[in-house]
Amino acid sequence: MKILNLISITAIPVLMTIILLHGLIKGVKLYDVFIEGAQEGFKTAVKIMPYLIAIFLAVNIMRKSGGMELLTKIFIPLTKPLGIPSEVLPLAFIRPFSGSGSLALLKDIITTYGADTFIGRVASTMMGSAETIFYTMAIYFGAVGIQKSRHTVFAALISHVAAVLASVMICRLMFR
Repeated sequence: MKILNLISITAIPVLMTIILLHGLIKGVKLYDVFIEGAQEGFKTAVKIMPYLIAIFLAVNIMRKSGGMELLTKIFIPLTKPLGIPSEVLPLAFIRPFSGSGSLALLKDIITTYGADTFIGRVASTMMGSAETIFYTMAIYFGAVGIQKSRHTVFAALISHVAAVLASVMICRLMFR
């Protein structure tokens, strides 16, 4: 255990030192390259800002308008036979759009039902199994200027559904 602590404490400083030394040995003007990279990062951040604002706005509207409750009620008849607790459905719906929104939902679920309940375990497993699909697509596609997502959305949504189902299945096998 002490070795893991030592590795975790020293890994980033050692890696940074190796990178800087390698740059010095190769004759790279480190400060100039750093400033150039920072400028490029800032340009990318400005370029993807509209995509991020759109996603955050849509998630907030969905939560505040009562759309999430309506969506949950619509899906309960479909998810109940699959053993998916209705309490985790809002998390399953928000997770593809917002990491911070889904983290807030996870906190609410754990506060309400407890971390060691089936619902808490499914929500925690789901949080670790699923990705913020649309947020990630907005960042990467926006950064390189891709306008058409083609098959990406469909494939990503299939993987999300698989993650939700796997979360329930694994928790059912492990904890029931």
